[in-house]
Amino acid sequence: MLFLIEVFSEIQTFVRYTSSMEKHYLCIDLKSFYASVECVDRGLDPMTTDLVVADPERSEKTICLAVSPSMKAKGVRNRCRVFEIPKDLNYIMAPPRMQRYIDYSADIYAIYLKYVAKEDIHVYSIDEVFMDVSSYFPLYQCSARELGERIRNDVLESTGIPASCGVGTNMFLAKVALDISAKHSADFFGELDEESFKETLWNHQPLSDFWRIGRRTQARLAKYGIETLAQLALYPYPEKLYAEFGIDAEILIDHAWSIEPVEMHHIKAYKSAAHSVSTAQVLPRAYSYAEGRVIAREMADAVHLDLLDRHLVCESITLTVGYEKDEYGFVPGHAHGSAHCGTLTNSKHALEMAALEIYDRCVERDLKLRRMRISANNVQEEGMGQMSLFDVPAGMEQAQVQAESAREGAVLDVKKRFGKNALVRGIDLLPEATQMERNRQIGGHKSGE
Repeated sequence: MLFLIEVFSEIQTFVRYTSSMEKHYLCIDLKSFYASVECVDRGLDPMTTDLVVADPERSEKTICLAVSPSMKAKGVRNRCRVFEIPKDLNYIMAPPRMQRYIDYSADIYAIYLKYVAKEDIHVYSIDEVFMDVSSYFPLYQCSARELGERIRNDVLESTGIPASCGVGTNMFLAKVALDISAKHSADFFGELDEESFKETLWNHQPLSDFWRIGRRTQARLAKYGIETLAQLALYPYPEKLYAEFGIDAEILIDHAWSIEPVEMHHIKAYKSAAHSVSTAQVLPRAYSYAEGRVIAREMADAVHLDLLDRHLVCESITLTVGYEKDEYGFVPGHAHGSAHCGTLTNSKHALEMAALEIYDRCVERDLKLRRMRISANNVQEEGMGQMSLFDVPAGMEQAQVQAESAREGAVLDVKKRFGKNALVRGIDLLPEATQMERNRQIGGHKSGE
């Protein structure tokens, strides 16, 4: 009985603590993540090795996906193009290995879970997370900074990947502490609350250093004489900002006052209102009209397999094509159109016919193509829409739909078991086809497998 009383007392203490506690967030970023992985795999120190992650098979105009911290210290900016790297620098060029980076990211996420529950972690990107650590201090008997250091050291010791960390009393402050304060700190650690934010960063320039303020937003604010967050917070005519930015003005003003109403439970409860599945690519060269038609068929097939794999159906298809610049350097306006599939479907035949109908109707035959995007619209789970067994795509019969469904299901099973290129269509073997190469990529970059 005495034991139960003690446990109940501890629970009451914890409830009182969590109900009155000040919020504390960590924002942890894996430093030059792709480059650090390549260094660690080579037995090199990520902080002192000159290395860039870029595809040597592409031209010098290709973008470096990451540059190591020592390269940044020498003035090489992140996401630069290869030709922009000074010629007198000796460095390692590592081809991208996206699957390897995903594996490292998963291993590091497992380390985070040793300290914080998944309900309190938001994965912001492959190399960055937010953590709500507000309720963990009684457990670990330490401050937010000490917990951040403990997690960061565990990541370094377990994987060799260095990390920087920001601590803030809301998610905005944690992100700013990471992006600005930690960047200028010798130990790559930053910490901010409302008061220290105003004292140290209210007059910081440029504004584009702050989360959610890009260069275009900075330029638009400059029109009103606003060049610092202090000027933004104290701007006497907020109605002008609302006229300029709409609802985003509220976010800008809140952040200028270090206010961020969004908390972890809001993020966890959020469900996207988007109902589409899409694929896009930049073509490796300027394509003719006939060559582009091959790509449209390939991409429609890719969308079909994605829908089939996720047990989704769509109502319509949208196709967008971007053109190559002409001999005078002018880029014509893009082609864009939509077509209805006749019913909710994930049929390869229906999606391909819809995509080609748009292509033939909208794309100029005498212009060269450089970009293409296909979207499946009004996407929903199979069986959720208003469709019956007698609803079939235009130009198909019920028996054809059933036969195609069985065949494509078998194709998908083979691809999932043996790889996406285990089965390919004849069209994928044409010289202009790109799907087999894209199947070896993740996010448009080499998977490394």
